[in-house]
Amino acid sequence: MKNRISELLSEIQRFEAESKDHIEDFRLKYLSKKGVIPSLFNDFKQVLPEDRKEMGILLNELKQKAQEMLDIQQTRFAGVKEEKAQIDSSLPPKKMTGGRHPISLVRRDINSIFERLGFKIAEGPEIEDDFHNFTALNFPEEHPARDMQDTFFISKSPDVALRTHTSSVQVRVMEQGKLPIRIIAPGRVFRNEAISARAHCIFHQIEGLYIDKDVSFADLKQTLYFFAREFFGPEIKIRFRPSYFPFTETSAEMDVSCNICGGKGCNICKYSGWVEILGCGMVDPNVLEACGIDSNVYSGYAFGMGIERITMMKYQINDLRLFFENDLRFLKQFEQLV
Repeated sequence: MKNRISELLSEIQRFEAESKDHIEDFRLKYLSKKGVIPSLFNDFKQVLPEDRKEMGILLNELKQKAQEMLDIQQTRFAGVKEEKAQIDSSLPPKKMTGGRHPISLVRRDINSIFERLGFKIAEGPEIEDDFHNFTALNFPEEHPARDMQDTFFISKSPDVALRTHTSSVQVRVMEQGKLPIRIIAPGRVFRNEAISARAHCIFHQIEGLYIDKDVSFADLKQTLYFFAREFFGPEIKIRFRPSYFPFTETSAEMDVSCNICGGKGCNICKYSGWVEILGCGMVDPNVLEACGIDSNVYSGYAFGMGIERITMMKYQINDLRLFFENDLRFLKQFEQLV
């Protein structure tokens, strides 16, 4: 115990507080009920009778020295106000950790290209009724897209479902009757599909709509040529193929050369060297009439693309599931992109 008292006395004599908090730490360590010195007094009863007088004197001196040091340090800081950290709002922000999700990056880039062409962004609800999601888009009652295998219907509400495409936003804009219309509708959509490297039950779309007098298929093709070359680069190869969609006539699908395999063939392009990136066509007159637009005066085109597939092409990603797994090893590769 004598050696311990000597060590503590040396510590106390060297103590010099740097702040009021430092003084409080000293008090708690040495003089509080559970402090070091009271603990030594509790151990005093185990000291041999012949040593108690000497140990008692040493303990009292230790306690006295600790109290004196506490008083000295408190006097030093008496009347001193603790300075609070000042925030300078003019300083530049600290570098943010993390980054944008690749889907967000590509969505922003696509929006920017079409905004330069005069398109405005429109949004709508993710839970839609049958009219806006199907009927107004010329889907007949027996169309397979209305079947449970493709659509997530809301329980006990057969006429309400999670939207299967952002074409429903186009319908809502057309209903407003403010012509001409030139909009893109980005958003999340839902389909009851098996999850694989090429498909998911949740994905993102951007659909476009242009309605005015004398709009032609040539206008549509030039718009999409401009988009593809701006986004993928001037060397990208592009082709159109005839197709069918209930809400467009004439309809087509647009393919671009696969930059993941360089045209040699992979699971993304189904070993064809081409990847279909969007569907498009002239708006069917039935759709215009259902939304209150005179199809004898106005015409228009529409197109829609999946953002995930565009992102896979841009960043050469071969598995769509990576976008939804929140794997930091994958997401950190995009931290430097702004």
